[in-house]
Amino acid sequence: MEARSHQEFVVQGIAASKGIAYGQVFVYLQSNVEVPSYVVDPSRKEEEIRRFEKALVVTRQQIQKIQEEVARNLGQNEAAIFDAHLLVLEDQALLSETIRAFEDSGKNVETCFHFVAKRYIEAFAAIDDEYLRERAADLRDVTQRVLQNMLGQSTSSLSQLVDKRIVVANDINPSDSASIDRSQALAIVTDTGSKTSHAVIVARSMKIPAVVGVGDLTSRVQEGDWAIVDGYDGVITINPTEQTLFRYGQIRIQKNSFEQRLIEANTQPAITLDGVSVSLMANIEKTEEAVMVKDYRAEGVGLFRTEYLYLSSARMPSEQEQFIAYKSVIDAVAPQPVVIRTLDLGGDKQFTGKNDLFPEEDNPFMGFRAIRFCLENVPIFKEQLRAILLASAFGKVRLMFPMISGSEELARAIVLLEECKEELKTRGQAFDRELEVGTMIEIPSAAMTADILAQQCDFFSIGTNDLIQYMIAIDRVNNRIAHLYEPTHPGVVRMLKRIVDEGHRAKIPVAVCGEMAGDPVFVPLLLGLGVDELSMTPPLIPAVKYLVRSMSMADAVKLAEKALTMNSAKEIFALCDEFYRTRVNVG
Repeated sequence: MEARSHQEFVVQGIAASKGIAYGQVFVYLQSNVEVPSYVVDPSRKEEEIRRFEKALVVTRQQIQKIQEEVARNLGQNEAAIFDAHLLVLEDQALLSETIRAFEDSGKNVETCFHFVAKRYIEAFAAIDDEYLRERAADLRDVTQRVLQNMLGQSTSSLSQLVDKRIVVANDINPSDSASIDRSQALAIVTDTGSKTSHAVIVARSMKIPAVVGVGDLTSRVQEGDWAIVDGYDGVITINPTEQTLFRYGQIRIQKNSFEQRLIEANTQPAITLDGVSVSLMANIEKTEEAVMVKDYRAEGVGLFRTEYLYLSSARMPSEQEQFIAYKSVIDAVAPQPVVIRTLDLGGDKQFTGKNDLFPEEDNPFMGFRAIRFCLENVPIFKEQLRAILLASAFGKVRLMFPMISGSEELARAIVLLEECKEELKTRGQAFDRELEVGTMIEIPSAAMTADILAQQCDFFSIGTNDLIQYMIAIDRVNNRIAHLYEPTHPGVVRMLKRIVDEGHRAKIPVAVCGEMAGDPVFVPLLLGLGVDELSMTPPLIPAVKYLVRSMSMADAVKLAEKALTMNSAKEIFALCDEFYRTRVNVG
């Protein structure tokens, strides 16, 4: 056993990739490129633009080389991460704005590119959606690489790790994560980041633990410190004692055993002990994620978020581009169904290409977004509706409208959908004449008028993230009050019951596609309340299926009935947690 002279301390972060690792720390600190600013002689303007274009070409070659290495070492899915980087280098809005800023200001092109890219990065970093917020990391990574190439600086790399190490970094950009020596990295820990960061995606592919959001750990550890990384609970223990090492040795054995049980359970159908079949669907954001639907044995796509098609470029995607993207998902999961949600853009998900489309708002969560934006921008909306209709000719497709607040909005959206059907008939193009249309229930006014909305659509899908946020006036990304975000608040439980009852009264199915659906602790409550379908991020399916196969629906109904009589969120959570723990031995 190696000697450890420093005192043990523990840091809590966000569990991002499962597993437990023990080893010495390698501290990796990135620094932003220092960009000089100066006025370019007018006679050298063309030369300056050529210098910029050359840096773009060199950057493209570097990224393509990284992509090839990732495809060879980790696989095509992981290599697809860098498609977004290559698109940045082709983004005409970004590039033309840089040239325009250069021509207007006369400043060196590095300064202009840095200024324009920074504005785009800040726009994406402000997005509430965790996955889409990672678009800022793509932009930041490419920007740094272009600037380094223009300034003649060498790029940093994690490819030369000495011996096996736990990498602790302030952040790890996609290029760095792709260059990590998989034989030497024991785990990845970052001060910032999220569960959907590229470093995390790579860590999962490499099957090594990862914990993100640990604050200022890079300033608290030293090169060579020893650490335990717990990728299950998001805990980092620096300089662990012998007692801690023994405890984690036992935990690792138990966790490995439980993981094996999950894998085995996922090969079986999601049927409760008393014979009730439960439909488990997948939430996806990008077309390349469709492969995970079958990998994790989902019964289809319960939520395909289409915002990425708009946020991955500075221009609106055409009807044909959208059709190709939707059809690729349909083909990948056939013969299973795909629920396509129409555009939820605006508010905190700002489209950077045409800022005049979106007004600045003090409260974007309740602002000009989703269906409100679509109903005010009919040509854009109808392009998407036609693309979805065209794709519906190639498989089982359902269409779903987000952020509906009442029957008038839903009626207007359906009228536009019918107009699109007539336009396609006139063109002589095929589509599913029986296409099912659903409504997301994520605003309290929609929940309270569920009986009215149920008469206008074919299914409900409850977006618990926003519904809870709006119901109890909690901003989930505000650290000061995020702890008050309580899925088991009595008001939330009663509202869920109302939505389900009204849907069933109208003989339409009710799904849940928010975070509650992927949490095994809450799944019995949702099923007991009568929810027909659960849709979640694909990797969460095995744990949910394992829980479903370990419980009876009769017990879930009793759980929900009891929860509806309780007075506090803590009491209801304790009830749900006990139900879960008595049926699942997680070790």
